[in-house]
Amino acid sequence: MTGVVDLKVKSSDFMMRNWLAMGSVMTLASSAVGGLASPAIAEPAHTAPPGLVDLIDTLEQAANAQDLAAVLALYSPDFRHADGFDRNSYEAALVSLWADYSQLTYDVELLEWDSDGANRLVTETLTQISGTRFDEGREFTLVAQIQSRQYIESGQIVYQEISTEQTRLVAGTNPPTVVLHIPEQVGPGERFSFDAIVQEPLGNQRLLGRVIDEGVTADDFTVPRPIDLEPLAAGGLFKIGNAPTNPDQRWISSVLIRSDGWVIDTRRLNVTN
Repeated sequence: MTGVVDLKVKSSDFMMRNWLAMGSVMTLASSAVGGLASPAIAEPAHTAPPGLVDLIDTLEQAANAQDLAAVLALYSPDFRHADGFDRNSYEAALVSLWADYSQLTYDVELLEWDSDGANRLVTETLTQISGTRFDEGREFTLVAQIQSRQYIESGQIVYQEISTEQTRLVAGTNPPTVVLHIPEQVGPGERFSFDAIVQEPLGNQRLLGRVIDEGVTADDFTVPRPIDLEPLAAGGLFKIGNAPTNPDQRWISSVLIRSDGWVIDTRRLNVTN
């Protein structure tokens, strides 16, 4: 399930789910940090220490204000991201995102928390993001939901990793209503179904589409994606994918276009034992 797209829109619009992966502000680690295995998250959110609650509230407020300095102050100079980013590339991603979307709404919910016994706090969070922008008379509407873990030391985030991620970008006067079916997790080498179903009847309208399978790495993050769209006889995309033979994470996107609008949906697929 690979392919390449030219939607007659900016390449950053197709890559918006990539920017959100970094711009979500609260996305943290479920793997080992500094040689220590990740603990099980056990404590409910309402028992979190005041300092942790204050950090999340401060980060959410700074993101909503698009206060870059305030956001970066909460990230360690040695910050690392599981996708291959460091603090400098994280900053560059936020600058690019906020340049296109001057108003985004961030809502960060603390789900669970714990301590790993080495002066680190571990949190499980759910971040929801929404916003619109206008370009040459066209409105782009963006929504995303990201669940993640994070490690915090001395009041700063030191490591991040996303566990689940879904992003939708729509444009047009009447974009298709799409229901997406894809597993969140598959085993190495496993076959899986990917369905992106348009709910409205096609009628006389022509539907174009494509499924895109991309790596989740710092290199993949910045590469433009021209896309070859294909005419669709059915009302959506119906594909069988083959997971990589080794543990990995992939961005799987559906691109669906009608004359009156288009929708890009992206999900993060975890390939794990």
